[in-house]
Amino acid sequence: MNLGTYLIEWLETYIVGKRKLNTIKTYRQALENHIIPELGMMQLGDIKPIRYQNFLDSIIEKGFSPETARRVHTPFRLAMEQAVVNGYISKNPASHAKITKKSVKRLKFLQPELIPAVLEFLYERSFGLGIYFEALFESGMRKIECSRLELDDINWNDNTIRIDDSYNYNATKAEKMMDGVKTSASERTIVMREEYMKKLKTYVKYRIEKRTFVGSLYNTENNFVFGRDDGTPFPKSTLYNAYKAAMEHIEHELLPIHSTRHTHAVMFLEAGVPMKVVQERLGHGSIQITSDIYSHVTRKMENKSMNICKENQQNNKS
Repeated sequence: MNLGTYLIEWLETYIVGKRKLNTIKTYRQALENHIIPELGMMQLGDIKPIRYQNFLDSIIEKGFSPETARRVHTPFRLAMEQAVVNGYISKNPASHAKITKKSVKRLKFLQPELIPAVLEFLYERSFGLGIYFEALFESGMRKIECSRLELDDINWNDNTIRIDDSYNYNATKAEKMMDGVKTSASERTIVMREEYMKKLKTYVKYRIEKRTFVGSLYNTENNFVFGRDDGTPFPKSTLYNAYKAAMEHIEHELLPIHSTRHTHAVMFLEAGVPMKVVQERLGHGSIQITSDIYSHVTRKMENKSMNICKENQQNNKS
């Protein structure tokens, strides 16, 4: 069974009705808000100590306190102990995990007003790269999700894109290139702007025409939306070098491609889009994850609202 199914079963069997109500509530919140959204789709036997330690570290890196990490760790450790007793796994992957205070990573994103200059540079480099990176900014997709998109995932009638798989850039020849979505929540449908979809339709027509010219050398195994003229996805190095060159062109610090995803979220939040909508567009497992990552944006918006209120109060007095 997968981890999410087991954890719910463990909670209902060994905790509910046997522990205090506050303990049950704390354990349930830890499972539903932290563990299951991140690890729930993994098979129970595939959770290795290093994978769990990285997950535990990520809680601290998102800005949570060590105490919060401990509240998450305790039910997981107990559930894994029971899994060993039940014979589901041979060793507890959480038995030697450590909780240490780590510095919070600075969220890296591009100021929205810089996006036009970045896209102009990328479109000049090639229309294919421009339309690819504009898709990232427009949708908040992960790179591996965008590279995996096929023509069947596009609905031209309602201007939506379906995400139900990802591209495994690190796969060997013996491994599958299609790696599935990160979590069940990552399987989603994103509404795109009509203006962008018109450009995308032009690009798709070009790809179809190119397929005729390339002939038998064209990759017919998949109908990827984006990629090289032979039908294969853009290599990681091509995408990295293009984005790096764009950052240099606008004289900006080097940002990872994943910053396009953060940029998309920041734009939506600062525009007043509800956190729940942003969560669904990004494919996060819970709204708690989204609010944790972008807490600085909400604080900025709160401060802005407070300043506006103060100004209005002063104007009313005068």
